[in-house]
Parts: sequence; structure tokens; C-alpha cells
Amino acid sequence: MNHQQPPRDLQAYLAGSWSVERTLLDRATGTRGTFTGVVRYTRNPDGGLDYREDGTMHWPAHSGPAFREYLLKPGADGQTMDVFFPDGRPFHAMSFAAHANQDKHWCDPDDYYVNYTWQGPDAFSFTWDVRGPAKDLLLESQLRRTV
Repeated sequence: MNHQQPPRDLQAYLAGSWSVERTLLDRATGTRGTFTGVVRYTRNPDGGLDYREDGTMHWPAHSGPAFREYLLKPGADGQTMDVFFPDGRPFHAMSFAAHANQDKHWCDPDDYYVNYTWQGPDAFSFTWDVRGPAKDLLLESQLRRTV
């Protein structure tokens, strides 16, 4: 168990490269998959971070290269970053602070619930629990600092 406190400056903590290992579970069908790759949080001229995830997806309906991108902007305090889709639409808030480490996003017709867990100076995880009429997924990601 880690007794240290999460970082007060989330942006500084995230900046850099991280390895990512993700498990994917479709609870409706029992289908399992994985994603393995690299996440880069790069400082941008707007005072936030660009998020780029590149790797390999193993899933029955799609296996091969995969990527995603987001934009993170400083939140209400240094312990929070607001996450946006590349087109500027709001996505969710990211934080390791006990009062703010969970958030949700509605993507018609399903609800996406996220939970961030700080595991130390060089590791963290997040879980997406997706529930609704179209999807019933559990996506668990483990990140470890590489640089």
C-alpha cells in the first residue's frame, strides 16, 4: 500500500511517456481483449497537455494498430485536469484526489463511469465502467512511467 499523497501538480506528474496495458471485457457476451501500447502526455502551447495513445488492440472484431487522442486543460485546481475530445467537446475530469477521482460521461445511449487510482510516482490506473442499452463494458488500464 502506498502511503504517499497524490501529486498536487497533476500536469507535471503526467507529462512524459507511459506504457499502458489495458484489459477489455464485454460483460454481455463474455468477450475479452487487450490493448498494449504507449501514452504520451505532451505539453502544448495552450498551457495544457496533448494525450496520444498508440498501440495494438487484440479484440475479435478488431485486432491491429489503434490510437486515440485527447486534450487536457488545467482544472479548477492543480490536482485536476479537464479532458476534452480532439474536436473540443468536454469528456470528463481527471484527478487522483479522493474527492474528485471519479467522473462520468454520457455517450448516447450509454453512461461511462471512470475511476482514477494513483499508485505512486511512476504508476497509476483508471477503469471505465460502461453501462447502457448498447454497451456493457469494463476497461481497466494500468500505466507505468517509461521516461
